[in-house]
Amino acid sequence: MIETTDQHLINAVQAGLPIAARPYAVIGERLGLTEQEVIERLARLRAQGLIKRWGVVVKHRQLGYRANAMIVMDVPDERVSDVGALLSQQACVNLCYQRPRQGEVWPYNLYCMIHGKSREVVLEQWAELRHGCALTGYAYEVLFSRRCFKQRGALYSLRGALPVQPGGGQGQPTFEIHSS
Repeated sequence: MIETTDQHLINAVQAGLPIAARPYAVIGERLGLTEQEVIERLARLRAQGLIKRWGVVVKHRQLGYRANAMIVMDVPDERVSDVGALLSQQACVNLCYQRPRQGEVWPYNLYCMIHGKSREVVLEQWAELRHGCALTGYAYEVLFSRRCFKQRGALYSLRGALPVQPGGGQGQPTFEIHSS
């Protein structure tokens, strides 16, 4: 059973750390803990496996990566694991996974995402991958995103979440709408 303080701590960090020189001190102040107690509790929660991963959600559009393409391919089932593993090793591929086909309407079973600063760059990278990875015989589509309605990490509970602090980046997920 998780302690109430730890539940509050998870709620406090799951939407992102406050933008501050000492974010753990800010969280601690809100929860009535010291900075060191916050750090130690988070380390313990991670060691226990309650926090699996500590990462960053990069808002790639704000960094200038505005061309985002989901490339879908129809790869023979006996080759999809090998092709997926090969694509996953490519530096320009951010995400790669398999999904079931949806009949003749949607014959694609392998998906990969490429982010670039322009559509031309993404299409050049895709062309290099197709030829370099011997994918030229597979049907595919390149689907560029037009809008981003939401981008954030997973939230597991807002029960007991801290109130939003304007400009503090704490307590609520960020919603963004971008046009290409």
